[in-house]
Amino acid sequence: MLKEAGTWFKEGLYDYWQQSFLITKTVFQSSGDLQDIAVFETPWFGRVLTLDGVIQLTTGDEFVYHEMLAHVPLYAHGKAESVCIVGGGDGGMLREVLKHPSVKRAVLVEIDAQVVEFCRTHLPMVSNGAFDDPRTEIVIADGIHYMRTTPERFDLIVIDSTDPSGPGEVLFTESFYKDCAQALKPGGIVVNQNGVPFLQGQEIPDTYSRRKPYFTDVGFYVAAVPTYVGGFMALGWASLDASYRRLSRDVIAARYSAAPVATRYYTPDLHGASFCLPAYVQALIPY
Repeated sequence: MLKEAGTWFKEGLYDYWQQSFLITKTVFQSSGDLQDIAVFETPWFGRVLTLDGVIQLTTGDEFVYHEMLAHVPLYAHGKAESVCIVGGGDGGMLREVLKHPSVKRAVLVEIDAQVVEFCRTHLPMVSNGAFDDPRTEIVIADGIHYMRTTPERFDLIVIDSTDPSGPGEVLFTESFYKDCAQALKPGGIVVNQNGVPFLQGQEIPDTYSRRKPYFTDVGFYVAAVPTYVGGFMALGWASLDASYRRLSRDVIAARYSAAPVATRYYTPDLHGASFCLPAYVQALIPY
């Protein structure tokens, strides 16, 4: 349970390391059938969303994560019209995806309707109207079942999930990645959050090995998200076109210039640089 204002919320994601946030106000708290949800305010990071006691986002730095998972694949693809977001009930990924006029349809698949409804109410600044965009379709369903059975085909699938434990674990399996590959149009891309390699290094080789049989190109890129402590966060990349990760800075810059979006982290220069991995991350990839 959250404490009163003036006390500290301690996130115990790791047995050997904790981070704490000073609570200035508890905004919302609910124990549902699927997840325990809470929102509280902090002096610097803004509003904080937690699921089952683990921080999912803060309004202070969520833009880093959402921009990099959306704009890197969208500018790399260059003409994506259909996007599926698995998870992402806060609406931040939807917000960034819909900044691109090329996107004609965005399907948000969220397992818990309560997450969407309370984020509409208590974190409206994250979605910023994206739930009501006419291009948005919200599907309340198990992402595993949806991806296995959908007749839809997408240019981009964004897996905006929790870590591979508890409810989010099934979104990191080989069978799920196989289903994602089959739900892509030719040349499609799949991206996902892949943990903090310094502390969650096993996620890199696991994801690589499970995706490699089904995609032409499998790799990773990185972003620095202050809330996700431990250094760079890894973002998983898998595509049916091997050329995307090797596009020049000039190509990406031209696409950005032709269809610019407002960002606070992403830039065309950073786009390519994010695929330059530190040696300790490269060493985790079982090429």
